[in-house]
Amino acid sequence: MGSSIQQATNDLMNSRYAIALSGAGISTESGIPDFRGPKGIWTTDREAEAKAYQRYELFLRDPKSYWEEMLGSKGTYGGFYDEVRKGKPNPGHYALAELEKLGVIKCVITQNIDGLHEKAGSKNVVEYHGGVHKLRCASCGTRFGFEEISLENLPPRCKCGGAIKYDVVHFKEPIPSDVVERAEEESLKCDLMLICGTSAVVYPFASLPRMAKLGGHRASIKVVEINAESTPLTYEGISDYLIQGKTGEILPEIVKGIKLIVNSR
Repeated sequence: MGSSIQQATNDLMNSRYAIALSGAGISTESGIPDFRGPKGIWTTDREAEAKAYQRYELFLRDPKSYWEEMLGSKGTYGGFYDEVRKGKPNPGHYALAELEKLGVIKCVITQNIDGLHEKAGSKNVVEYHGGVHKLRCASCGTRFGFEEISLENLPPRCKCGGAIKYDVVHFKEPIPSDVVERAEEESLKCDLMLICGTSAVVYPFASLPRMAKLGGHRASIKVVEINAESTPLTYEGISDYLIQGKTGEILPEIVKGIKLIVNSR
């Protein structure tokens, strides 16, 4: 086991309340495309990027047209969501779920909208940017499964009268307050934050490791990065150290190391 992986294993075992933050890097290994990478959806299709920036405004202005686009009668973005829903977890997702079962990781806060952490078995997940598997009332914030809502008459409506949208947080849309509160609570509570496949440059999500590390008496917190490349967290000294590589390879090694320690006791 590499020295940095061994260090992360020991740090996790010695932690009281460890959490993980995950981003696109953990899901690209499941074939889920990212948005801004070299072959990202928006890198290769600037028109799709422009539409993405307009989607929340479209919902506010004309929720019926929003749903027509998402369901495919106008545009094709809903097709992307359909493909994302078919995604399958990879060893990185399963490793985080196993770390939760072992009592090491208490919570996963993810930028990803694919629901793969839940599919892998993680129970305590905060979807910071929402998810493609749920719908949400824009007025009262109630969330629904697709099976609970009829899409025959558009737009679907909540009992409160508000228009329902995908739970996904679109550009220019505020992060739901319950999600912000939960994510900040977990970040301030933890004594170790495991960064998995995110450079943490998209705000306000990117504020979480900085909040945890720089929160006054919280200076003793450990922030451990698992990323393919160095990130601003590395350069700014927010992370204590970087394990460079794929989350789907490194996280299972950490699980093996922790099980060895547990079984030797």
